[in-house]
Amino acid sequence: MQNALRVTLGQHSEAGHKGVNQDFHGAMLPTGPQRGTKGIALALADGIGSSAVSQEASAAAVRGFLDDYYATSETWSVRRSAQRVLGATNAWLHAQTLRSHARFDKDRGYVTTFSALILKGREVHLLHVGDARIYRVHATVLEQLTEDHRVHLSSVESFLGRALGMGPNVEIDYRSLPAEVGDLYLLATDGAYTHLDVAGVHAAIAHADDLDAAARALVASAQARGATDDLTVQLLRIDALPEDRALALLPPQREGLALPPPLSPRMQFEGYTIVRELHASSRSHVHLTVDDATGQQVVIKTPSVDLAAEKDYLDRFVLEEWVARRIHSPHVLRAASSERPRQHVYVAMEFVEGQTLGQWMTDHPQPGLDAVRSLVAQIGKGLQAFHAREMLHQDIRPENLLIDRSGTVKLIDFGSVHVAGLAEGTGATRADAIAGTLQYTAPEYFVGGEGDARSDLFSLAVLTYQMLTGQLPYGLQVVRLRSPAQLKQLRYVPVRHLRPELPAWLDGVLHKALQPQPVKRQEAVSEFLQDLQSPGAQFQRLRAPPLVERNPVMFWQAVSCVLGLAVLVQLGMRAYGN
Repeated sequence: MQNALRVTLGQHSEAGHKGVNQDFHGAMLPTGPQRGTKGIALALADGIGSSAVSQEASAAAVRGFLDDYYATSETWSVRRSAQRVLGATNAWLHAQTLRSHARFDKDRGYVTTFSALILKGREVHLLHVGDARIYRVHATVLEQLTEDHRVHLSSVESFLGRALGMGPNVEIDYRSLPAEVGDLYLLATDGAYTHLDVAGVHAAIAHADDLDAAARALVASAQARGATDDLTVQLLRIDALPEDRALALLPPQREGLALPPPLSPRMQFEGYTIVRELHASSRSHVHLTVDDATGQQVVIKTPSVDLAAEKDYLDRFVLEEWVARRIHSPHVLRAASSERPRQHVYVAMEFVEGQTLGQWMTDHPQPGLDAVRSLVAQIGKGLQAFHAREMLHQDIRPENLLIDRSGTVKLIDFGSVHVAGLAEGTGATRADAIAGTLQYTAPEYFVGGEGDARSDLFSLAVLTYQMLTGQLPYGLQVVRLRSPAQLKQLRYVPVRHLRPELPAWLDGVLHKALQPQPVKRQEAVSEFLQDLQSPGAQFQRLRAPPLVERNPVMFWQAVSCVLGLAVLVQLGMRAYGN
């Protein structure tokens, strides 16, 4: 694959004078899609010298990390995946200590340092706890990228302050930095790095094609300088990086596939029989089909031939089915079950017979609160399924919600989804581009901010407001925003201004979810749903807004009437006095 991630790896470890090597190291260089979605990983661990089982701890930490990291969701970011795995590893190691003779003496338990480097896309991620080190090798210096978690009592006395297995919980240092072709990284345990310098590293890598030999040379050099502890060295050189573009890490699902021909009723296409066209636009064509093998109705979406040369468009197009296959929720549209080999680029999704939320809103211009809450709860559960996978939908609008004949709501159209696991290491790490329909998009996207789960929450609150009132809470004010300072100019129109019969607490819940600043909203969709179903005391205590907020026109009409009466009284008094 052109522009793929390529590296050269070298590693070596030797036991010290004790004869038992308490260090452990490993690396995973996957091929195929996993190299894009999960990256390349190196890890090393150094068990504490006072423990007879520390070599078991270091081996379990490295093996467990390299196995379990690659088993985490492809949609998760490196940080979330790695820290989840290390948290579980730490808990397991600590539990082993509590079950052993070392439960009263942690210095004899399953305790180990741990450091890992993950290269994914065009970004390097570092995970670290303990006193092993990760360096970036420059021409004249070894740049230390990790901090030693060692507490120094004096110039000769110190102890390890943080390590895996030391307690039931552990804080893992994390940092990321941009990757560059030609960068060389060095991972080493304390037995090795205390006897290494930049000149020795450059001398060892003089024959750069064999980094294993270079690692052996570095270990031998450290021993020659008096090292007696266990020694482990890993070297990683970046030889090539993937393209720096949005979704560059998406598995090559469309490589070698042709664009489909125009589809028409009764036509045979990829094992499907075309029934009729459901929707057509300048970007795609959607058809109802029947799977010839199963008889099931399937929706086929094909890309526009006019956009065939746009890589980002085609990546976004195939993303829809990729996302659907990784979310399992009754409130999210499923991908079609068939996974037969393909000759063309297309997306196959389940067929849902029903109506869009937009059509439902037309049929129900003044819905009851309970009906709206039922629909919002289902939409919220669909969004929670996205957020649990570190994905943002980013295009919540009435046309992207289907209500089937049983009343189940399903989120559809995933072409605007931001996937943390695919975005990191590319030019689209931040969710800051306006991807969805403007009037439902959160304000932070318009003023240069970064979207998160609270941005989808804002869109859900806009929908809730619109279902109840038929209008948008800020009208078109949001789409005109251009700077953070302008956020203060947004004026929320209370729901009770339009529907006075609704409860007063409802405005409190919606106003919070529709705050221009994300930090002032509910923290998660689940909190918003809870507030909407069972409003807390903070909302129940709210009094009805003053007339000037509920109905400004009526307020000023009343003020004008009072002023007019006052003028008439004054004129009458003057006439009487004359």
